[in-house]
Amino acid sequence: MRYHVLHIKTAFPEEWRKAVFDQILCNIGVDTIDGDDYYLPSEIWEQKEKLIRATIGVEYAMDQSAQLLSVEACPDENWNAAWEADHPEQQLPLGIRIVPHCAFGAGHHETTSMMIDALINLSPLTSNPLPPTPYTVLDHGTGTGVLAIFAKRLGATRVVAADIDEKSVINARENAALNGEDVEVQHASSFIFHLSSFHLILANIHRNILLHYMPDYAASLVDGGQLWLSGFYTADAPALITAAEAHGLHLLDTRSTNDWCLLRLQKSS
Repeated sequence: MRYHVLHIKTAFPEEWRKAVFDQILCNIGVDTIDGDDYYLPSEIWEQKEKLIRATIGVEYAMDQSAQLLSVEACPDENWNAAWEADHPEQQLPLGIRIVPHCAFGAGHHETTSMMIDALINLSPLTSNPLPPTPYTVLDHGTGTGVLAIFAKRLGATRVVAADIDEKSVINARENAALNGEDVEVQHASSFIFHLSSFHLILANIHRNILLHYMPDYAASLVDGGQLWLSGFYTADAPALITAAEAHGLHLLDTRSTNDWCLLRLQKSS
């Protein structure tokens, strides 16, 4: 696949603004970010060049927090193979193995590792020897499928994993098969939230996406069910807690590692 790289000089006063900027470009078609180099398939650049230039120029030109310095075509090569060569199979607790084929969530980022630690040590699956039957879990924004696989291995009766990225869906299915776990992996376009469907929802995604889906998370939890959120900075926690409380979700506890945050919330009975 042919790729273009955008060399973008960024100077955001707050880290969360850089995260929002990155997410905007990812939504347009950027699939790899390496420092200030943003990579996207050449086909997308050719289709959306005006949109990308306008997005950077209009939104960020005033304070020069983001400036598009140059754009160049990359040498034609198998980018997936090169990326995967630098990201071999990951060995995680409980004998779980993850091969991260260009999907977020190999298990070592602070947000993912906090979620894994909480699943092993704080999950109703481990704290209660007799969890409800069936015990259902949703991993929303599953990436490699790592959290869904942990939930299934810990004893969840049914685990659904959803992601908007087709490559992540494929990768999550491969990793579930690699670990011998029955996880229902769905593309987000076909996934539908249903009322009172899940006992536990895991969402390790950007704060704006979490805020957008908060009503759906609350509605699809059973009474007493839990929502675990990560993928954002500690400074973003108050806004998420306020939004959660507005939908009947109260805070159980907050955890943080290197300014990344994890919130555990519970739906009122």
